[in-house]
Parts: sequence; structure tokens; C-alpha cells
Amino acid sequence: MSPTFASLSIRNYRIYALGAIVSNVGTWMGRVAQDWVVLTELTDHSASALGIVTGLQFLPMLLLAPWTGAVVDRFPKRSLLLLTQAVLGLTALVGGVLVVTGAAQLWHFYLLALMTGVATAFDNPARQTFVSEMVPRERLSNAVALNSASFNLGRLIGPAVAGLVIAGIGSGQALLVNSLSFVTVIVALLALRASELTPAPRVTGRGSAREGLRYVRGRPDIILVMVLIFVLGTFGMNFQITIALMATQVFGRGAEGYGLLGSIMAVGSLSAALLAARRSEPRLRVLLLSLVGFTFAAAGTAIAPTYASFAVALAACGLTALTAMTTANAMVQMRTDPMMRGRVMALYMAIFFGGTPLGAPIIGWVGDVLGPRWTIGIGAAAVGITLVGVSIWLGRHENVEVTYSSQRRPRVRVSSAPTHDVPQAAR
Repeated sequence: MSPTFASLSIRNYRIYALGAIVSNVGTWMGRVAQDWVVLTELTDHSASALGIVTGLQFLPMLLLAPWTGAVVDRFPKRSLLLLTQAVLGLTALVGGVLVVTGAAQLWHFYLLALMTGVATAFDNPARQTFVSEMVPRERLSNAVALNSASFNLGRLIGPAVAGLVIAGIGSGQALLVNSLSFVTVIVALLALRASELTPAPRVTGRGSAREGLRYVRGRPDIILVMVLIFVLGTFGMNFQITIALMATQVFGRGAEGYGLLGSIMAVGSLSAALLAARRSEPRLRVLLLSLVGFTFAAAGTAIAPTYASFAVALAACGLTALTAMTTANAMVQMRTDPMMRGRVMALYMAIFFGGTPLGAPIIGWVGDVLGPRWTIGIGAAAVGITLVGVSIWLGRHENVEVTYSSQRRPRVRVSSAPTHDVPQAAR
């Protein structure tokens, strides 16, 4: 089997991945339908309302991260995933029924977004860490990248299908299809062979949430990755808002054109995930260079004069952003003690997705006041400025060695002094 798909040779992971692909397609259909309902059916193209809905979806990740991570480390991850997937399917079903029956109001979608966020706050770290129970460590980086590929394959197919469904039979039906897609994950989880799983040691006792925070505080290499991901997630990854506003207000496109943009961006993201699957170890230099590329791609997206050029720039944004996200995710997982992985990944997901409640309303306000192009322009500026600051820190920090060679690519080495038996450098 090709090294790109090595993890699929493992039965449990193969079954899980198949269910995840179907669910991811439905999830992206649901996201596009939700944004379309809020933007065109419940408001008069209000970027602020869309920003609030987006923020409410991710606010629980920011507020509940220490506790959700402790729950993930304490309870069986497969059982927890069965519960969270059922709740997420139910919220999608309620939203679809409200729209189809004509009873939907804006506050309904605010509430459903918050409920979805609470379930996702538990679901995300459980899904991230459950991968390590299905595959051996030497294939963890590959499995993480294939998960990203699955997610972006859903992003590639889902928005385009959603656009056709919304235009053909309505946005409520698209939400109902999303609710059904969660059934595939539940079936896949039930079909896994428990004897072939390698559960991480479960935490007992009290105070485990604080232990996760203390662990991260002692790991400057992990903190560095989290800082970069926080800025990317807070200011650079609000494409739900940017694409909706640019499609409808700048380029005058309908549901099909809006959904197509999401799929085009996913082409770049999917390519990045498949490339990442071939790397045996995640490297800091890949993370830094991908963020430099994102800065230029996002700037190009902000000034794109036509729908076609905007679409091309979006593909570049997807390629560079997903490279950064996949590399950062694998770096954190592979450098974290297995007993701490749930808590650390909960913090990581809170840093990345939890920054959205801070950034999304700001980005929505920027879109209303300064115009749609600034919703991504501000992301390019924020990531670029952060990279300058990180470069200065890398050059001055006593535990960082920066070497250059005219013969080879620049090499960056970040050393730390962790108290656990984990790799001491992110390169």
C-alpha cells in the first residue's frame, strides 16, 4: 500500500475513516446551509449575525477546554464519541425541522449553535486522541493527515452538494441530510473491534485539568505551536464569513456559486493533507513556511478582482492553512505523554477553534464596517505580524538554536526540557 494511505491497512481505522468521510460531507452541507439560512433567510445579509452564530459554535471549546480534556482522559473515548455524535445529529435534525416547517427564528440558530458547540467541545479532543488508540505511534502522523484529508474531502464535496440541494429543494433539507450523516459514524464506532484497540491509560483522581495546564506551561515547544495556531484560527480561518460575504455582496453569486467556493478551497486543503500523509515526522520549519505562504495567499484573496481569481487564491489559502494545521496537530500529539494527550489536545483545540468566538464577531463587524475584503485581509496582517514576532523570539530564546546553510534549506530547532519521556525538540 502507498505510504500516503498506510493507516488504511488497519481494519479499525479503515472502518472509522469510511464513516467519517460520509459524516464530513454531511457536516459541510450543514455548515453551508446554516450560514445560508442565517445570512439570507433570517437576516438581510447580516455579517454580524453570522459572526455571532459562528462564535457561539466555538465558544464552549474556549470555556470548557480544561474540563473536556479531563473527561476525555478519564472515560472510554469510543463511548464518549457515541454520545457526542448522537447529540450533534439531534441538533442538526432540530435545525432542519425548524426551517422546513417555517418556524425558524434567528434565536433558534443562536441556541442550536451553542448546543452544537458544547457537544463539539467534548467531541473534538475525543476524536483527535482516539486516533492514537487505533494506530501504532509510527503511523500516527499518517493517520492525523488522513483525518484531515477526510475532513477536506467532505469540504470539497459538501458545499457543492449543499448549493445544489439549497437551490433545488431548500436549505432545511440540506440540514436534515446532515443529521442523517451522523448515523454513519455511530455505526462505524459500533463496528470497531475492541480487542484491536490500544486504549491510553485512563486518569483517576482529582485535579487532572490543572495538571494539563501545568504540563503545557512546562513545554515551550508546544506553547510556540499553540501561539501560532491561535492567531491563525482567530483571525485567519473565518472563511465561513469571508466566503459568504464575498460570494453574495462582492461577486453577486447565489447558493451554487457560494457552495462552489467552499469546494474550490477544499481542493487546496485536500492536496495539503495528502502531502502531509507522506511525511513521517512533522517539522517546525514546515509549519513556519506554510504560515508564510498563508499570509501571501490570504492577502491575494483580499484583493482578488474577480470571482475566478478569488477562487484561485482560496485554493492557495486552503493548501497553506491545512499544511499548517496538520503539521501543528501532529507535532502536539506526538510530543505529548499519552496520559496527558486528552487534556493537551483539548487545550490545543480550544486555542485553535476557541479563538473563533473572539475573532468571528470582530471579523463580522469588520465586514459590516470596512467591507467583505477586510474579513480576510485582517487575517493576513495578523499572521504576518505574528510570524515576525516568532522569528525574533526564535533568534533570542536561550533554548532555541537557529542554523542556516547555503547548501541546504534553513533549519530551525526548538529545544525544551519536558519532565516526561517525550521528544525534546521540534524541528
